[in-house]
Amino acid sequence: MAGKGIDKVKTQAALDTVRESPGIAAIVAAPVVIGFGVLWWAIGFWPALLSVAVVVAVVVGLRKLRG
Repeated sequence: MAGKGIDKVKTQAALDTVRESPGIAAIVAAPVVIGFGVLWWAIGFWPALLSVAVVVAVVVGLRKLRG
């Protein structure tokens, strides 16, 4: 299972990018935060949180099945 771990160089590069330009991180995170806010407004906090958890679990599960 070589290559399945977290690449330390890429991780450090991503953290350095966020430190140098937090605006980039804000731009990337904005759609997720806005989407969660709309979902929260529409169905409430706990159902929205549960929905996000289910979506994350499905995505992670599919990625593990695909390899």
